[in-house]
This record gives sequence, structure tokens and C-alpha cells, in this order.
Amino acid sequence: MTPGKNLRWLKLTVFLACLMPLGRLAWKAFHDALGANPIQVITFSTGTWTLVFLLTTLSITPLRRLTGQLWLIQLRRMVGLFAFFYACLHFTTYVWLDKFFDVHEMLKDVAKRPFITAGFTAFVLLIPLAITSTRGMIVRLGGKTWQRLHRLIYVSALAGVVHYIWLVKKDERVPTMFATVLSALLLYRILSWMVQRAQNPPSKRPHARGWRQEPGAVSD
Repeated sequence: MTPGKNLRWLKLTVFLACLMPLGRLAWKAFHDALGANPIQVITFSTGTWTLVFLLTTLSITPLRRLTGQLWLIQLRRMVGLFAFFYACLHFTTYVWLDKFFDVHEMLKDVAKRPFITAGFTAFVLLIPLAITSTRGMIVRLGGKTWQRLHRLIYVSALAGVVHYIWLVKKDERVPTMFATVLSALLLYRILSWMVQRAQNPPSKRPHARGWRQEPGAVSD
């Protein structure tokens, strides 16, 4: 089997795996196994999986660099879009099943309940990232602009983790785990940036000699 076919099968496998949490929820709903508070179960499940996929997306580039497995980068966009997909399910559950499209109640929540504000911020920041996730948008925006925009994923993940921590009142083990993983990923990014700065000071960078990056030449 050729490398291209292997990658296609891998992408299909990952795609189906990413749908499993939704399938599990659907199975539970069909068999009336969502418990006494099904809305809460759906809300927690979709929110948790949003963070799982967000942090997985942020983990792909460090894993690629540390392991040298270049094929990992081919999965980043798919996993990132699944994070947005589950965020949409999470948001829809809140808007439809919890608040029944009562805009006044939702605005009161955003204003008075900090964890709702944090969660809403995390969701809104993901929207431009999903819209500009295609290769065509990379070309239109230019590589550097696209990179700067997509750093919002760190802010979104941070807001999502804060949303979870503020929501949970007793057992904070899961949100603490998410916070630890995100902290490690942020620390890795900071250290990588410092190493790059040390190895490539401003006087030696290509743009200092009049070189311009081509649209779409995006580093990761």
C-alpha cells in the first residue's frame, strides 16, 4: 500500500474515532440511558470533548517535532475542526435545550456568571479559526497573518479551561488535568520561541535582508 493510501486510511480511522463520543451520546439517548438530567450529561460530555480535541490539536506540532513523525501534521486540521464541531454541539445544547433560545436569559448569564462568560469567549474565538482553516484562506491572508490569527487557539483553550474550572464546584481533578496539559503546551511554545530567538537573532533573520515570506508558506 502506498504512503498516500496509508494516510487516507489513517485519516478515515481518526475521523471515525472522533465521531465516537457523539455516537456514544446518541446510543445513550436512544436507550434512555442519559440519567436523571440528560441535558447536564450532554453539556458536560460535549464540553469535555471540545477541550480534549483542542488540546490534542495543540499537541500535534510538539509531537511532530519531538518524534520526527511528519505525517502527524496532516491530522491537525481535522482534529481542530472536530474541536469546533463539539464546541458547536456544546453551545447548541446550552442555547436550545437549556435556555430554549431565551436571549434575555442568555445575556444575563453572560453578564452575571463568569464561567458562562469564559465559555462563550472560548467558543467565539474558535469561529474565525474554523472559517480560515482552509489552504485557500492561508493564501488569502498570507502565512504570517494566518499564523498570528490562529494563535487565538491558545486563548480559546485557556478560556475553555477556566470555564471548566469555574463551573466545577467539588471534584476539580479533570479540569486540573486539562490545566496541567495546557500549561505544559504553553511552556513548550514559550521555550521553543526563546530557542528560535537565540538561534536566529533579528540581525540574521531573512526579512532583515529584504526577504519576504510567500503567501501560504506557513511554519508550524
